Amino acid sequence: MSCRVLLADDHTLVRAGLRKLLESLPGVEVVGEACDGTEVLSLAEQLRPDVVVMDVAMPGLNGLDATARLKLSQPDSKVLILSMHQNEDYVRQALRQGAAAYLLKDAAPTELEAGLRAVMRGETYLSAAVSKGVMSDYVKRLRFDEPSGSQLTPRQREVLQLIAEGNSSKEIARRLDLSVKTVDTHRSQLMRQLDIHEVTGLVRYALRCGLISVDS
Repeated sequence: MSCRVLLADDHTLVRAGLRKLLESLPGVEVVGEACDGTEVLSLAEQLRPDVVVMDVAMPGLNGLDATARLKLSQPDSKVLILSMHQNEDYVRQALRQGAAAYLLKDAAPTELEAGLRAVMRGETYLSAAVSKGVMSDYVKRLRFDEPSGSQLTPRQREVLQLIAEGNSSKEIARRLDLSVKTVDTHRSQLMRQLDIHEVTGLVRYALRCGLISVDS
């Protein structure tokens, strides 16, 4: 196997450990490192990696939304999500955004190699600890289900993440190149759609969804 990997995680020590592990695998070369989703997109355009090993809870642009954008700009690059979240809904979100593999952070090193080999063959790979029902349920939903009324759009997830990270409407507007009024509209829509009517509740929801982590 020959595989060029871009590594994305906002923790320096985690990246160092993953780089060492990845480079110990036959044929694997780590061509770059990113600390957030925005840097992932920039480096992927320059480096054209075969696989992006992507954390989810990164500041600014999280791994799920970075995956969706990456699949539009670099469709040949595969995304292997590496997450601590085992929730089935969360796994489905990652697959829906275009991830080819989903591994838990406490998986054995052999699983990481198996996941890389699978995505390089064009297959989908799920960590052994993830429920066996995820894939069949995911396929059923794609074929037969209309999107849930509570499903968030990529823009809504961006706004939610930035609210949960403590940014004001003015700061969010500047980050996303929107008007403050538009940001406030998104905030109101989120609260109405999720039936959550305070910022602390939005923060808890973002934590449950993995858009932010406790140490973000």
